[in-house]
Amino acid sequence: MEDRATQLRLLRSRRVGPTTFLKLLTEHGSAAAALEALPQVARAAGVSDYQICPERVVAAELAAGRRFGATLVARGDAAYPSLLYDLDDAPPLLWMKGDLSLIERPLLSIVGARNASSLGLRFARTLAAELGAEGFGIVSGLARGIDAAAHEGAIDSGTIAVLAGGLDTIYPKENTGIYHRIADTGILISEQPPGMKPFARHFPMRNRIVSGLSRATIVVEAAARSGSLLTAGNALDQGREVMAVPGHPFDGRASGCNMLLRDGATLIRGARDVLEALAATPPVSASRPAHRATRQMHMPLSPPEPQPDRTATPPDGTGPIPPVTAPVTLPPSTPQTRSLSDHAALHTEILSRLSTTALPEDALIRALDAPKDLVSAELLTLELSGRIARKSGGLLALS
Repeated sequence: MEDRATQLRLLRSRRVGPTTFLKLLTEHGSAAAALEALPQVARAAGVSDYQICPERVVAAELAAGRRFGATLVARGDAAYPSLLYDLDDAPPLLWMKGDLSLIERPLLSIVGARNASSLGLRFARTLAAELGAEGFGIVSGLARGIDAAAHEGAIDSGTIAVLAGGLDTIYPKENTGIYHRIADTGILISEQPPGMKPFARHFPMRNRIVSGLSRATIVVEAAARSGSLLTAGNALDQGREVMAVPGHPFDGRASGCNMLLRDGATLIRGARDVLEALAATPPVSASRPAHRATRQMHMPLSPPEPQPDRTATPPDGTGPIPPVTAPVTLPPSTPQTRSLSDHAALHTEILSRLSTTALPEDALIRALDAPKDLVSAELLTLELSGRIARKSGGLLALS
């Protein structure tokens, strides 16, 4: 458990997100070594007052998770979802509660509008039930509207809710009933600590997990500017299938789906269409090299509705510690030797090619015509110094 706590402490340290976490592990070989080196890495990036996450914060989070009956699952654990290994920004640690065997099934995501029509809700509920009967687990984000309907339709066959806040934080409150039913028969998943209230920035992070867990994402209803289209965009970036249900051109709740269909998404009229589309495409393999599919669908996106700007401190406590496996360790990268002028020149060139508009990291590396490991090291330094920010989907932008 000490090793798992070390991983969590590294992940909860300032400016260490999922991608940075993995790069630190790659460079230093273990979470303990990365944690020890982190202050020096920050100083090299010009951050003189950097402090790693205090041990008491991690102890409180672990205690809160134990009391809630949740399991902290790490990359390498048997319960870690296999398809998430294919994501460049896969969550290193996940809090999970429920029937973890459900994660071994083939999974499909169903997402859509919060202010869905009655027909849309009925369609999502029926589609989820029929796909569940075919052996699929249904993934969604427990939002009001289409998400909730999809969970309801699959509650008997198996459904997974990915939460934007902590596992013990129900949002929205109107979904309290379905939340407790999923906790009993399905799986609740979150990468946030117990007690965390959802911020607006947590919803795009949640969406990448919803699409990343699944072989395909099905959009039932979505406006032209909606979080559901963000999830569809994540699915494209992750090399997954995108399917959409058509709607009337005069219905604003169908405009996003109609745009997806115009730009190449598979048209869905029912479960049979989904099964036929899946049969015509090769299954997603978790063992293939991680990649980014080129986004073909150009969709105007806006962030989900803002959430209350407040946090909750996980309470302290004691209790039995769940069994864990060995920590994730990766071989260290080959050290590189560069002069200060080379170091500064690469920093300058990276910053000159970035703007407030997000750019794929792979595209930046190709444009720089420099070794990938050197560019990755400089990106980590710039991220720790606050000069650049990572976005979901492997994107980079100036802070």
